[in-house]
Amino acid sequence: METKQAIRKEILRRRREADPEKIITDSSKICQTLCSLDAFKKSQWVYLYIDCKKEVMTGEIMAEALRCKKRIAAPKVIGSDMIFYEITSEQDLEPGYFGIREPREGLAVAGTDSVFLVMPGVAFDRHRHRTGYGGGFYDRYLSTHPDFYKAAVAFEFQMVEEVPTEPTDICPDIVITENRIYLLS
Repeated sequence: METKQAIRKEILRRRREADPEKIITDSSKICQTLCSLDAFKKSQWVYLYIDCKKEVMTGEIMAEALRCKKRIAAPKVIGSDMIFYEITSEQDLEPGYFGIREPREGLAVAGTDSVFLVMPGVAFDRHRHRTGYGGGFYDRYLSTHPDFYKAAVAFEFQMVEEVPTEPTDICPDIVITENRIYLLS
């Protein structure tokens, strides 16, 4: 079994080499599938990572959530914590942790009822195990919010045979790629 570090290195290489046009078209397929889920439709809040560096693009999810009159929140890293703040558009974002766009200071902390959380990751396996970027932000945050519905989005090239796991790892409820949906089997 490969280490998380080796998996990260390989998948990040694949992302860097990915065709930008394919990133756009596959992101759109993934977003359409995600937005068609009952859990998304029934949620009041959508907690959404803001994409960067050839991650699955989340702007279409934000647009659909706004069209459906849902409230949206995005993460901001403060020290070793990640806190979600309500946003109403991409204009509420500015460069933050590692250059990733984050909510500006002073925005109200988002609510916690009926939350559909869209999480990123570097790699996943068919059992929904996840390798993140190594900071543990989502695992720590989700350990205190176990009732949130967690959907991960990834490109099929981010799927690997097996992701090493640790006791603190939190799996998404579902992983959506441009080709399929991975649920607990």
